[in-house]
Amino acid sequence: MEIRLYDTLPQEAAAIRTAVFIEEQGFCGEFDETDRVSRHLVAFDGDKAVGTCRVFPVPAGYAVGRIAVVKERRGEHIGARLLSAAEQAVRELGGGRIVLHAQAQARAFYEKQGYTPFGQADEEEGCPHVWMQKALLP
Repeated sequence: MEIRLYDTLPQEAAAIRTAVFIEEQGFCGEFDETDRVSRHLVAFDGDKAVGTCRVFPVPAGYAVGRIAVVKERRGEHIGARLLSAAEQAVRELGGGRIVLHAQAQARAFYEKQGYTPFGQADEEEGCPHVWMQKALLP
């Protein structure tokens, strides 16, 4: 497994996000202006892209979002590896804290990775979400 970092949204990341968030989950507003200011990570197994996420600056430091793994590869810890790589990218950018807006159904996954909830739960396109955070050690 190789995780590559991009300064612009690569086609592989867009394809995975389209499959997961638009086709599977029914979200409409998948692509936004945040894509332009994000660093994009893509996990490859050989030449096949199998997962993606993005890291971007926010007032509180940095955020990670749009974590997605292709359906046939879920359960292989690819999401955890992407999240770890995103955390390393934030450290390299000088960040000491990372936040994310997790789908409520994925909360346990993020808690296993050391994230804790904060603030009020809310909804994004009708889907319950919770804000989570993690302090990053240098």
